[in-house]
Amino acid sequence: MNRDETLQVLKEVEAVLEGHFLLSSGKHSGTYCQCAKLMRFPDKAAQVLKSVVQQVEGLSITKVCGPAMGGINVSYEIARQLGKESIFTERKGGEMALRRGFSVGSGDRILITEDVVTTGKSTLETVRALEAYGARVIGVACIVDRHTPDCLLSIPVYSAVTLQIDAYDSEDCPICREGRIPLDKPGSREQNKGTALHFKEGSMKIVSSLR
Repeated sequence: MNRDETLQVLKEVEAVLEGHFLLSSGKHSGTYCQCAKLMRFPDKAAQVLKSVVQQVEGLSITKVCGPAMGGINVSYEIARQLGKESIFTERKGGEMALRRGFSVGSGDRILITEDVVTTGKSTLETVRALEAYGARVIGVACIVDRHTPDCLLSIPVYSAVTLQIDAYDSEDCPICREGRIPLDKPGSREQNKGTALHFKEGSMKIVSSLR
């Protein structure tokens, strides 16, 4: 899929919302990527993630690992298309860890998966958890790469689409100053909250397309 086709699918499934959102970083934004809405539809998810698979299929991947929660379904679909094993990390005692009998070792070349890459925090936690077993992490794959300037990732990012979305410190948020839209914390959202983002000129800058 090319950029326009990918964005069209994301709009159709309302995987990108506009409103007033509290991000996991503590910042506010008028736009939020809720890629779980894409993963509701396996056929559409397969179409979007095929473009990511095409970018990584020559990397000699042995396993695909998605941090809970957002990376799990993405891991499954990318691993399915690659014909590889899909595993995931989850929190134990506040830290990302392998559980449920999953294992990795020094011979593994692992691709981490996320739904959206923003700060890279959960990705880095998973990198540390996997490298503790001697595995090599070769990159992170995602649906949307909207990484921020403070993103600490040094590994390659492979995405279906890359977007630049404005985020504001709470004290400098123009949406707060307007006072028209209440702050919404994604994750506690009801299905009917938010609206699909229409990609009108000036509303969001798309900084790159499929790589």
